Amino acid sequence: MPGPVRPARPDDAAELVRLRRLMFLAMSGRDEPGPWEAAAEERAREQLGGGGARWLGAFVVDGDPAVADGPHLAACAVGRVEERLPAPGHPAGRFGFVFNVCTDTRYRGLGYARATTQALLAWFAEQGVTRVDLHATPEAEPLYRSLGFAEHSIPLSLDLSPAPSGRPVRGRTAPR
Repeated sequence: MPGPVRPARPDDAAELVRLRRLMFLAMSGRDEPGPWEAAAEERAREQLGGGGARWLGAFVVDGDPAVADGPHLAACAVGRVEERLPAPGHPAGRFGFVFNVCTDTRYRGLGYARATTQALLAWFAEQGVTRVDLHATPEAEPLYRSLGFAEHSIPLSLDLSPAPSGRPVRGRTAPR
């Protein structure tokens, strides 16, 4: 049975980044530490502290202190509200995007991903969000389908990150 789900706090920022790194490792099979971690921790701390908290939702389950040295998170689900122009079926123009769901490998199979994602979806509903999108790994797809997610459209992406020359690379397939 999942432990209690709670909203993330600014002091969870480092652990949210640790789980995010684990998520990327699970998705790509590569561990890619780097400066992105410090930037992500700073942004999470800032946004969870009020500077953007209205549009950032993050829910966590605390890990068992007996499992690791000190406090840590067992799982998280993090998403963002995006405001667009209103449209038919979306009169508020608020859409959600789930960009981080991860359970520490020591806690897999306990329902934590489901519990944190359900809390995030409830938060999205409270914010007036009318559609939530996400990218799912093949392993996580059954979970999301069981929560009501279905194919919506085939997204296209354009990666505008700088190439070694410093100019955007046009037409490069965006990483998933």
